[in-house]
Amino acid sequence: MNFFKRAFNDMKESAKQQHEVDKANFRAVKAESKAAREEAKNLRIKRKEVEKTKRQEQLAEANKRFEEAENRIQEALAERYL
Repeated sequence: MNFFKRAFNDMKESAKQQHEVDKANFRAVKAESKAAREEAKNLRIKRKEVEKTKRQEQLAEANKRFEEAENRIQEALAERYL
């Protein structure tokens, strides 16, 4: 009887330890998944900021070119009527 009692106690302890390992692995996977989501969010936010800056620069350049073209038009019209 003593043999079976020890065997069942060993199995019980082994199951408890395995349960702790499983819980720790689950927590680790959950944390890694959350970290990956947060990193993806940060990348998306940074990418949006870079794109916004790039568009603002392009807009400023286009406005500058438009103003220069308007000035050239005005100069050409002024020369024609002189």
